[in-house]
Amino acid sequence: MYHVSELEEGQVFFSGFHEMASDQVKSFAAEYDPQALHLSDASTDHGPLVASGWHTAATTMRLFLDAMPLTTDRVGAEVSGLNWLRPVMSTDRLRVKATIQSIHQSSSRRGLVILKVLLETFNQTGDLVQSMTPTMLVRSTEKDSK
Repeated sequence: MYHVSELEEGQVFFSGFHEMASDQVKSFAAEYDPQALHLSDASTDHGPLVASGWHTAATTMRLFLDAMPLTTDRVGAEVSGLNWLRPVMSTDRLRVKATIQSIHQSSSRRGLVILKVLLETFNQTGDLVQSMTPTMLVRSTEKDSK
């Protein structure tokens, strides 16, 4: 686990891999994005089942949080620049690269740090499939303010 004070601009974190299994792709799509290309292999010209972009985004966040665990709470976030660059297939294995773009104390909210991170999601062949930039409000700790 990392203290916010241990993070630096330009620092990079890599997640482990996550396999996008057909049953998970269909289950997520049935609940949140019930389009034919996410529900049936037969509905796509791409080959295997295509995962919902929202499923890819949710998987990216999970991989990111696992790759860069913090000792303090995240209390809010916004996401900008969400880009789906290639279809994610039910046969893909995803990995996230997280690069800290900026980190600074909030000037308007005492005890909070603003952390901006570029998240790039790659498949097993190294193709960039998604990118997004969350800006998070993170509680600072006594150690972080030293």
